[in-house]
Amino acid sequence: MRLLSTLKFTMPFALAFSALVAAAPVRADDEIRVGVNGVVSDVVFYIAQSRGFFAEQKIKLQMVSFDSGPKMIAPLGTGQLDVVAGAASAGLFNAVARGVDIKIVADKGSMGPGRNYMPLLVRKDLVETGKVKSFADLKGLKVGEAGQGGSPGSTLNEALKKGGLTYADVDHIYLGYPQQVAAFSNKAIDAAITTEPSATMAVKSGVAVRFSDDTLYPNQQVAVLLYGGDFIRKHRDTAQRFMIAYLKAARVYNDAIAPGHLTGPGSEEIIKLISDNMTLKDADLLKQMIPNGVDPDGKVDMASLENDLKFYRDQGYLEHPITAETVLDRTFAEKAVSVLGPYKPK
Repeated sequence: MRLLSTLKFTMPFALAFSALVAAAPVRADDEIRVGVNGVVSDVVFYIAQSRGFFAEQKIKLQMVSFDSGPKMIAPLGTGQLDVVAGAASAGLFNAVARGVDIKIVADKGSMGPGRNYMPLLVRKDLVETGKVKSFADLKGLKVGEAGQGGSPGSTLNEALKKGGLTYADVDHIYLGYPQQVAAFSNKAIDAAITTEPSATMAVKSGVAVRFSDDTLYPNQQVAVLLYGGDFIRKHRDTAQRFMIAYLKAARVYNDAIAPGHLTGPGSEEIIKLISDNMTLKDADLLKQMIPNGVDPDGKVDMASLENDLKFYRDQGYLEHPITAETVLDRTFAEKAVSVLGPYKPK
């Protein structure tokens, strides 16, 4: 299975990365290597950098770009990276079960109230003709997902359960999010679990409609902030200061998305940071899409992690038994909140 072999495929990359880091000067305690892969939720790092929150904490940040999230896991576990954002997927749990030394330390992308940034889309013509009126009508349809063993599969499973169906009752088509938009256009798929900004692009182009809201799977924990074990043990004070800067930036982000879109206080600055540092340059699209949630106090939704873990277990995606609690370290976020105080919206 492709997802279960992720770390095997990334090991040559990890070895090459290790050699690169070994040739570099030994870093000081306040220098942090953060893995990024250009997703919109990475903007919290750039907010903290732009606003001087890392500088306040006497932290120097080195952002290391990757073309996908799974490629960051092995370097994080071996100490070549200190911090990354990762999907709360079967691959993450399998990595920890194999002995990769990483911990979930805070929220990075979640679907709280009004934050349905990973909705179920259905092809517009199927809704307009009445072929799809409810979740039960998904039976036998071709449904797009980004890959096996990820949180979108668990989201889809929740929709199917509401229709009295099982995960096996649809035809799963594995496509990247941008490719899903094209697949709707040529009718290669009938529905999909699609994240932003692709979801808004599909709706704006008239090929799909949103078929779910934030009540489908409330508070789903889609992405998480991860610390490497070496970072936690050898640079704990720096790791704590990083969390303080991160949560300060998360609060700026929350103020900006308070209206339900990226139109609140500070939103223009954030849109510019996204445009300057990522591939998404369309400011109007950024304002129209539903932004991901990032808990301003760093809280991780354990009920969601446990529910997704059960889904991965039921589908046979897990290589070894593991609990969600095994992967979680709440202490950094909790201490940061004790320093900053609980979040108060502007």
